[in-house]
Amino acid sequence: MNRQLKYSILACALMQAYAHVAYAQVQDTRPVAEVVVTGNRFIAVDRASVGGFGEASLFDTPASITAIGRTQMQDLSIRSTTEAMRFDASVADAYNAVGYAEQFSIRGFALDNNYSYRKDGFAIPGDTQIPLENKERIEVLKGLAGLTAGIATPGGIVNYVTKRPTNAPLRSATVEVSERGTLYGTVDLGGRFEDRRFGYRINAAAADLHPYVRGANGDRQFVSAAFDWQITPDALLQLDMDYQRKAQITAPGFQLIQGTTLPTGVSARMLLNDQPWTRPVTTKDSNVGLRFEYKLAPDWLATVSGNKHWFKRDDFTAFPYGCSNEGAGYYPGYCANGDYDVYDYQSTGERKSPWGVQAQVQGKFATGAIRHALTVGASYAERHDSFGDYVYDYVGYSNIWNPLVTPHVAADRVTGPVFERRSDDERALFAQDIVSLTDQWTLHAGLRRVEIKRSEYVPDINGYVHGNDSFLLPSVAVVFSPARDWNVYGAVSHGLQHGGIAPMQTTNENAVLAPQRSRQVEIGAKAALDNGINLSAALFQIRQGLEYTDANNTFVRNGKETHRGIELTAQGKATPALDWSVSLMALNTRQEGTGQASVDGKRVTDVPAFKSTAWVQYAVAAIPGLKLDGTWQYSGKKAFDVENTVFVPDYHVFGMGASYGLKWGTTNVTMRARVENLFDKFYWRDVTPALGGYLLPGAPRTFRASAQFDF
Repeated sequence: MNRQLKYSILACALMQAYAHVAYAQVQDTRPVAEVVVTGNRFIAVDRASVGGFGEASLFDTPASITAIGRTQMQDLSIRSTTEAMRFDASVADAYNAVGYAEQFSIRGFALDNNYSYRKDGFAIPGDTQIPLENKERIEVLKGLAGLTAGIATPGGIVNYVTKRPTNAPLRSATVEVSERGTLYGTVDLGGRFEDRRFGYRINAAAADLHPYVRGANGDRQFVSAAFDWQITPDALLQLDMDYQRKAQITAPGFQLIQGTTLPTGVSARMLLNDQPWTRPVTTKDSNVGLRFEYKLAPDWLATVSGNKHWFKRDDFTAFPYGCSNEGAGYYPGYCANGDYDVYDYQSTGERKSPWGVQAQVQGKFATGAIRHALTVGASYAERHDSFGDYVYDYVGYSNIWNPLVTPHVAADRVTGPVFERRSDDERALFAQDIVSLTDQWTLHAGLRRVEIKRSEYVPDINGYVHGNDSFLLPSVAVVFSPARDWNVYGAVSHGLQHGGIAPMQTTNENAVLAPQRSRQVEIGAKAALDNGINLSAALFQIRQGLEYTDANNTFVRNGKETHRGIELTAQGKATPALDWSVSLMALNTRQEGTGQASVDGKRVTDVPAFKSTAWVQYAVAAIPGLKLDGTWQYSGKKAFDVENTVFVPDYHVFGMGASYGLKWGTTNVTMRARVENLFDKFYWRDVTPALGGYLLPGAPRTFRASAQFDF
């Protein structure tokens, strides 16, 4: 059934594309006319909802925010969040393994898979690839989100805004070939019914996956629908739903040789999970979202919204960990000759089912000469996580330079009984007032009161431990506008996050540390100049408790980690034909207060001191419709471990792309081609001390070509 669905969607994309082109040719036999397809700057989105309690201008929001819209995703052939995040220097990978979950860090803080990823403001699990086909834009809030989101790690949040029905008919199909023969197809249909009070948006996609890691194959299917009902001129009801299934063999990372030295002579195309008994990681997830808006008065709006998510995963890996073939062995680490132990890891039936509701009222009023934009509201959210005792059995060994086949997995190895191991609920009251004191001075003041409860199963007592905490999370910012096109701001805010979960193979594995507060101070400036150039700069400091696995192999919180940095982004037009965008971050991270000389004063792991990315696009005047673009990414060296005994080197990566737009009959056709890692450079893009410490290589040179049909 799943295979039939996948190929049905692919066939639908092809038929939508080519059948309409064929029809257009029959109806119009004139020569094909080339046309210039209108393009946009890379960061053309100027509004986002992630910085407050509704859509607001990025220029006026006292926070560092990036918003990548649907047009930019199409122009740059972005199919995943990983591909989108490479254009923001403040965002990095955080154990982002091929075939597994897309995981990121912002400002050096790894995001929480349960709370840092949002769909229309509601927390959803980041435990699989979040589909983009039904997303209008991706919003990245960099820094604390305590006021607007409640629980979230201090680096920030990634919010996905769902596509809505269009007023004009929309018919679009895209087909693409990439990497080692990955075939991808998608359709996007929107418009309004005969009764124009009702609108629809339908998206579907399928992919036959053959990534650059040889053998990490899989498939993915996705379908979504969104509907609007304008009940009255003052009342709007919105409904959206989606479903995704993905099955793909995951590509684990590498470990150090003898626990001290980076592996050499390995390939990013190598699959350490390559065994005859290897099975794919299979995930199924779905959403239902509902939103009702009612205009109480010309300047007052009441909103009630909710979202329910279902997630299930069957996780299988031929897991590479340590080496027992040399002396006393290395745990973690590989033997000097490249041998590593192979474990059969299985965890089936994992489930997560978060849901949430929120109600708020927003309005504008004045008290004398002072103007207010007030938001008050309440929210409630639950999540329930179920899983069983995983299988983790030694089955043999292999070698990073000369792979070996290990024995077949015994059929009697199965995950233990699956039941609810952890549940959370979060209640919150919030208020924010944006006060326009004068034409130049604006005060943003807000407060969120959060009550969180957790119930966690503890095997040692064969029962549940319950926690109950409450926090007040204030946020204050002052914005000064020295000129019409310049804003300068200063902000102080508090954040809240659940404690980290102890990794597998630690003495307290799966234990969750207590919630903790984080604090941020940020000073920034933004400009929206008449010549089309947009500038943004932020200087920040974030501090929270340090969590790590100590010398006793216990996951602890001890001491502090402090992140101080500066972010700069700029984009604009150098000439009418030349668009450009630059993003950079310089970051100083320090671990302190642990009382351990091997840790204090050292850098936080997997965080470069400097990272930058640049993009430039040129419209070729001699060939109307042709655009060429180039990308450059740089990352400084990163610490592998909390003691900073091993660093991975810095790297530069370059890419190129081209697009050509033409009109075929009545159909607009855009053909695109891209090559990433142009010079096929090997580099370690992602390192983590988790699970004993792993290194993930960056993608080698990869290609893709696509055709988009809009009719």
